[in-house]
Amino acid sequence: VQLVESGGGLVQPGGSLRLSCATSGFTLSDYAMGWFRQAPGKEREFVAARSRLGTSTRYADSVKGRFTISRDNAKNMVYLQMNSLKPEDTAVYYCAIGGRTITALEADFRSWGQGTQVTVSS
Repeated sequence: VQLVESGGGLVQPGGSLRLSCATSGFTLSDYAMGWFRQAPGKEREFVAARSRLGTSTRYADSVKGRFTISRDNAKNMVYLQMNSLKPEDTAVYYCAIGGRTITALEADFRSWGQGTQVTVSS
């Protein structure tokens, strides 16, 4: 099982980034997928999740209306579109494999990627 995140970088407040998670070694459509983030000195926190077939989503209150999680099971990819970025969005972002049903609980996720750094600063 492998998850490889990409797309992070430095962006000004109000800007946008699209993170990608390339998956391999398992059948993506069998699992919900999620994005988490960890800021310096803080615990890792849930950001977004999407169900196996993409019909359901969950978002942290802090990103609702600004972030969108999507997935392309045929391409084995998961994405996180981040708009209207704020300095408090600065963190390392990770994708992770969930279970058969969608959840926002970190304990229900496994097989984390290496993460991609997102820095929002002017």
